[in-house]
Amino acid sequence: MIKPSTFSIVAFDSKASSWGIAVASKFPAAGAVVPWARADAGAVATQSYANTSYGPLGLEMMASGRTAQETLDTLIAEDDGRDLRQAGLVDLKGGVATYTGKDCFDWAGGRSGDGYCLQGNILVGELVLQRMAEAYEGTPGELPERLLAALFAGDRAGGDRRGRQSAALLVVKPEGGYGGYNDRWIDYRVDDHADPVPRLLELLELHHLYFDKSPSEEELAIEGEICRNLQSLMIKQDYALDQASGIYDPATQKALRQFLGNENFEERANFDTGRIDAPVYEFLVRKFG
Repeated sequence: MIKPSTFSIVAFDSKASSWGIAVASKFPAAGAVVPWARADAGAVATQSYANTSYGPLGLEMMASGRTAQETLDTLIAEDDGRDLRQAGLVDLKGGVATYTGKDCFDWAGGRSGDGYCLQGNILVGELVLQRMAEAYEGTPGELPERLLAALFAGDRAGGDRRGRQSAALLVVKPEGGYGGYNDRWIDYRVDDHADPVPRLLELLELHHLYFDKSPSEEELAIEGEICRNLQSLMIKQDYALDQASGIYDPATQKALRQFLGNENFEERANFDTGRIDAPVYEFLVRKFG
């Protein structure tokens, strides 16, 4: 039996057609157990003596058209250990369902709102879920940010009363994965850390830095001072440049391709037109300046 006593939020964003789970626990690698999601089905969190079959079975049921509540009712009815289980589901249309077995360790419970549900056990109290709901509903932006805002609020309200150890964020949307080849838009885990939720926030920031694309108004022309700064950084890192001339010449373009490729930022510059995304330029100056 796996007992990841924990707290989680499961939610749906109708604007972006995305489904996700954020989870934290005083248990190692809760992200390997609790969150399950598919863009053609919905999302599931399974916890408290977790029956991990709830994940794939629940997703299959919802993919076939069952609602979150119908799916959860079936999972519970067929589980002899139901009194120890806790789960939250959101279906394709944003319908939610949450369940807490009567033998889950105190404080244990759940609550739901528009397109989301919360559940937790071995918490310091119901305030954890209240703060999570307030943060989720009050945070603008896309689903990953809202999920982590809720998780952070619950964590800072006391969270798992045993302490902190792991956290995870899983968000799916159609063609959301790298290159558009799968639905795993955001998939980050902190498996063993003294303060895992802030670390998870840092990982989400890094995700945006590496994989987002800036709007045209945030692109910088590689000329003048910006060009000189990049050339100076590359010279410090022993790229094949003679001087920081401020001119975006073929040698600079070649060196910049190699530099950004080595730093995994090749998707965030247009080498032919000589433009770079501002967040990446600023990051490079901070890191290598």
